[in-house]
Amino acid sequence: MHEITQEKLDKYFQVTRAALAKAKTHSEKNKESKIILDMAARYVDDAQWFKDKDDIVNAFAALNYAHGWLDCGARLGFLNVQRDSELFTVD
Repeated sequence: MHEITQEKLDKYFQVTRAALAKAKTHSEKNKESKIILDMAARYVDDAQWFKDKDDIVNAFAALNYAHGWLDCGARLGFLNVQRDSELFTVD
């Protein structure tokens, strides 16, 4: 597949929002985890802004950045994601 469809974009919104909702701050690394969650949330907001402007390419890119922040935070132990290997790359 060589295109970003509306269905694909909607799926990535769903997955990224689910990951953002599941990720929690890690008590020992509270400052860092709050920064990571804030950045991810901002990228999801950006993605929605791009989508509202019918710019699905940049919306898709922003969602990938958001999920990248979440994956990195989870993998490095800054976020508590309860070892969820479906939403995060923790294994």
